[in-house]
Amino acid sequence: MDRFTALLIVMVLVLLGIAGFIGYAFGLVTLLRIVLFLGYLGLAVISAFFVVLLLYARSNYFLSALLSLIASGYAAYQCYTWQHPVHVAYITAAYIVVIAVGLWWISEPDLSLYERLRSVQALEKAGRYRAAARKYEKKKDYAKAAECYLKAGLQESAAWCYEKAEMYAKAAEIYERIAKDNEDKFYWKEAYEMYKKAGEHMEAAKCLEKYAEDEPWFWEDVAKIYEENGDVENARRAWQKALEYYLKEAEEEGVFWEDVAKIYEKLGEKERAREAMMKFAEYCENEAKSDPAWWKHVAEAYEVLGDSAKAKEAFERYNEYKHQH
Repeated sequence: MDRFTALLIVMVLVLLGIAGFIGYAFGLVTLLRIVLFLGYLGLAVISAFFVVLLLYARSNYFLSALLSLIASGYAAYQCYTWQHPVHVAYITAAYIVVIAVGLWWISEPDLSLYERLRSVQALEKAGRYRAAARKYEKKKDYAKAAECYLKAGLQESAAWCYEKAEMYAKAAEIYERIAKDNEDKFYWKEAYEMYKKAGEHMEAAKCLEKYAEDEPWFWEDVAKIYEENGDVENARRAWQKALEYYLKEAEEEGVFWEDVAKIYEKLGEKERAREAMMKFAEYCENEAKSDPAWWKHVAEAYEVLGDSAKAKEAFERYNEYKHQH
């Protein structure tokens, strides 16, 4: 137990002890008066702060804060004098009602009073599809909520609801439509994720391919999906696209020569794969001059190249570095 928790427990026990003593020595009515007085006094201070703040901001909510200040201040006074305890009861009841209504209002913040009071079926018949969708969501009937969102023209909300309902293919179709209509490549990736969850891998690959046109590092993932699903022709085409991307990256940052080598190997171009792996080995050797941890990658590269002597030498250097650290 940390100090803060221990201190908190001690404070609670002390307060309960004080309350118990007051209740025993002076009666429960006195205890109730003190508790209500302190509560309303604190509420009055908070209300006063908001009165000043909202008045400065010229907000219409200033009147609500002022009303709360008057009510809580009067309640604190009555708790102190106890001349009209029934007034304290009325004010307390009023605060309870206000809090309950506030919580109810917050639970459906986008709905008007009319929409809150109507049934979901009545809202559908009246063509208030967005409000009906909100109510269906609250009931966790996500499929019906999605249908209403579609009728309301809120496609993203509909897709989200279909996802919650685990109707991933329908969610994917909506994201595809959004991607086409808005020419926003991001939604192709969303569609890919949904098709993937739905187990429709070929559709997922097509969507990810659209996304990869703007984000080319995803061509490798596209190729793997086609490959795993036996589409050799499309897999090869995607590997070629991935190769184009990694070749450009490798020219700027040599670490990508390993990826280039692996793709050449996939495409059956053994000699080019070897050349790329040689470049990767050279890059790793240069890096190892400043960071000996790279000797491990040097060794692995030479193992792939079949140069066991250089691989052994690099592993020895790496093990020497590892023992020193």
